[in-house]
Amino acid sequence: MAKWGEGDPRWIVEERADATNVNNWHWTERDATSWSSDKLRALLLGLSVQSEDGHCEVTEVSKVEGEASINNRKGKLIFFYEWSLKATWTGESKEGVKNTGTIEVPNLSDENDMEDLDISVSLNKDEPESSLSGLMRKLGVEKIREVLGSYVGFLKTEFTQGMILPTANGMAQTSSQSRAKLDQTRISSSSGSSSSAPVNTGVKIPTCKFSMKEKFLTSPADLYRVFLNQEMTTAFTHAPATVDGEKGGKFRLLEGNVFGEFTELVPDEKIVMKWRYNNWPSEHYATISLRLLDRSSETELKLECRGVPEEEEERTREGWRRYYFEAIRQTFGFGARLY
Repeated sequence: MAKWGEGDPRWIVEERADATNVNNWHWTERDATSWSSDKLRALLLGLSVQSEDGHCEVTEVSKVEGEASINNRKGKLIFFYEWSLKATWTGESKEGVKNTGTIEVPNLSDENDMEDLDISVSLNKDEPESSLSGLMRKLGVEKIREVLGSYVGFLKTEFTQGMILPTANGMAQTSSQSRAKLDQTRISSSSGSSSSAPVNTGVKIPTCKFSMKEKFLTSPADLYRVFLNQEMTTAFTHAPATVDGEKGGKFRLLEGNVFGEFTELVPDEKIVMKWRYNNWPSEHYATISLRLLDRSSETELKLECRGVPEEEEERTREGWRRYYFEAIRQTFGFGARLY
């Protein structure tokens, strides 16, 4: 028998209790339906467009029907998905006129290219045509097409973890299909974490920990509220956010790129959360601990982050600095020196 990392991959056995169908060499299938349903809802809900005519936003995703799966045969990944979607949009013009309508996508499928998607936008019955419906039919459709394309990208990257051969250093090889890199310059989030069951890939993810220290010109109580109040989170992220500021409550922000759950809360003193980027390996979370210390006219914040994938350390550190700390200072006037 060849050593791990050498020879015919059909005979490479990772050190694990279950050695059947190692490396998924024979035909294997993973159901992505539940994961996909959550992902599609998260990507669509809160989607917004605006122009000089007004502002429109997707306020409800009422229908996500279909299925998705990934098949692996000899290291080749085959993707299947077929979805029918329906959502509600609302809009308000500069003059204060409001409209409500529906969006329907009947043919999101692996058989159709994104440009071939049928995306229909309509107004509710008895509502007159307006500039808002025109805004949704033009910019709205473009953005919907864009986020549905990102769903396919996430399906081929995030959900494929563990379906391909692990290498000797413990990291999974990726097929050419799953190497597509999505925009990683923003931190992630939407409304609650995926409900699909954790997947045991058999591959240990190398992780790291780091800490940061910041000062803010405000009280611990005010800074504590910033992280747990939905309106304040929406303000400093400049995007729709969902935040349930209680122990066990979930959060999703920055256009669905970051989400997690509050696991420990000590009012005005400490916040602990499960936190992840949406393109990390499925169900893998880091643990973020925030301690707020009263320093007279300032609050000292100490962040400790554990369980970050090693290759994500720099992006995660920079994301917290830029999209949390700097954004909070700029939005609420809590400016203070970094150190």
